[in-house]
Amino acid sequence: MQKIAIILHAEPGSQDAMGRAAHALLYTRELKEAGHEVKLIFDGGATKWVGELIKQDHPLASIFNAVKASGAISGVCEYCVGAFGGNTKDIEECGLPLAGDYMGHPSIASIIGDGFQVITL
Repeated sequence: MQKIAIILHAEPGSQDAMGRAAHALLYTRELKEAGHEVKLIFDGGATKWVGELIKQDHPLASIFNAVKASGAISGVCEYCVGAFGGNTKDIEECGLPLAGDYMGHPSIASIIGDGFQVITL
């Protein structure tokens, strides 16, 4: 089995970003179901997605909840939540960890060092 880290950067607000978020969740779910070790990380402007996806009427809420329940979401960039206007309260209430191993950001060196292939959307 493979080790894959999916890093979502697309900030909510466009059809393209919605497609990237949908595919990040879909790829994460499919890889997890296939038995791969997978991590989904919300980074940059994508840290705002958590506040959107926790709304039960959001079109991606059900797949977000399934991915979250699978334990595949490894973190939300601690620095970028503040820099891009995300809501730390939503992230904490949702039970997702903040990731800030390298200067407040998720450590890409650690992710690669742990043998993960990285996909960015």
